[in-house]
Amino acid sequence: MCLAVPGRVLSTAEVDGTVMAEVDFGGVRKEVCLQYIPDVTVGEYVIVHVGFAIQRLDERSAKDTLANFDRLGILAEEFGDPLELAAQHDASPEGAGR
Repeated sequence: MCLAVPGRVLSTAEVDGTVMAEVDFGGVRKEVCLQYIPDVTVGEYVIVHVGFAIQRLDERSAKDTLANFDRLGILAEEFGDPLELAAQHDASPEGAGR
């Protein structure tokens, strides 16, 4: 399943001429393209679909949606268990020694 998921912008930067952001999705952080809404600022909430921020969202709606997704198990389905993913990363050759 591929959903549009709300997340909070933690940081922004230009990468190779494209505005990108680190976005927090209820504990899972991903790099997201801001090409469609490049004037987003740190602290704002956006809806992300297939790696692109496509719309701003107010904080309450974002938090309610994330809570409902979490309750229904949708976040784990979309992103996996963050603790399990971190453990897998640390056990991989690339993550060893970090």
